[in-house]
Formats: sequence, C-alpha cells, structure tokens
Amino acid sequence: MAKLWFFQNWMYAGLIAGLFLLAVLPLFAANWSPALVAVFLMLPAYMIHQVEEHAGDRFRRFINKRIARVPNALTTPAVVVVNVPLVWGVDLVAIYLARFVALGWGLIAIYLVLVNAILHVVGAAALRGYNPGLITAVFLFIPLGVWALTEVAGVPGVTVTQHLVALALAVVLHAGLAVFVLRRARMLRAATPS
Repeated sequence: MAKLWFFQNWMYAGLIAGLFLLAVLPLFAANWSPALVAVFLMLPAYMIHQVEEHAGDRFRRFINKRIARVPNALTTPAVVVVNVPLVWGVDLVAIYLARFVALGWGLIAIYLVLVNAILHVVGAAALRGYNPGLITAVFLFIPLGVWALTEVAGVPGVTVTQHLVALALAVVLHAGLAVFVLRRARMLRAATPS
C-alpha cells in the first residue's frame, strides 16, 4: 500500500521536499559561496520540474504514446528509479562532492539540469509540440542552469576533466533511460502476436 502510494505521489513528496530545501537554504547560504548555492539549487529546481513533468503520470504516458508507441514501454517503477535515486541521489552526491571534495564536482548536478532542458527543447521541436516538463525546462532549468554553470566554471580550480565527467554522466543517465525504453518497446512489440 505504501509502495503504491509512493509510486503515484513521489513527485508531490519531492515538491514538498524541494520547497523545504529552499526554505532552509538561507540558514546555510550565508556561509557558502554563490557557486555552492548554485549547485545546491539544482536539487529543489529538479524537484519542482518533476511535478510538471510527472504529475498525473504525464511523462510516462507521453513517452509510451509518442516515443515508444507501445503501452508500458516506460513503467512506473522505472520512472521512480530514474527520478528518485538517479536524480535526487545523484544531485545529493554532487552537492556533497562540491562541498567536501571539490566544487567542480557540483557540475554533475548542473549538467544534469542542462542536458534535461536541452532534451525537452529538442523533443518539443522534433515533435512540434509540448512535452511534459517543457515549461519548467525552459523557464527554470535553462536560466538557472546557465547561471549555475557560469558561477561554478568561474571558480579557480574547476577543471576541464570535471566538466567532461559531469557532462558525460548527465548524457549517460539520460541516454540510459532512452535505451531502456526503446529496448523494452522492441521486446513488447516482438512479444505481441501480429
């Protein structure tokens, strides 16, 4: 019962958590650099974005209908795994790395936001229409992500390697979901009698 509730409502729990993170940020931000604040903001921004994207099961239904063209190629458990441990978790790790190892590793969270935004915009252009998450991708992710990228990239000691690793990780995470959906769609089509 609790698992079913979470699978249907995780994005609303994320919205509440994201707003809470924004509410407590002033308690820490006074001691943080603008670049570290920028890295931190990627997590609540993503949580806000996920409400537009996933409320009412919009994204999963959109992908299955318009991209995979097979019912259930993208499953609810897959959506939860991608968005909770792989987005929230990766962002949390990036925040810790930025704070305790090297600020440049915060680029992981920033590139995750920017790659996602680019995919929403490219998807909208390719399909000539709205896709779930497009509005927050354009009006939240792009300006916030570009500002964050500028802040972190301007800090001495941030390396090209950190940029490349962060960008590669963001691309791999997004490509992994696409590969999963397309493989599953192919498998479901093959299993369906003609």
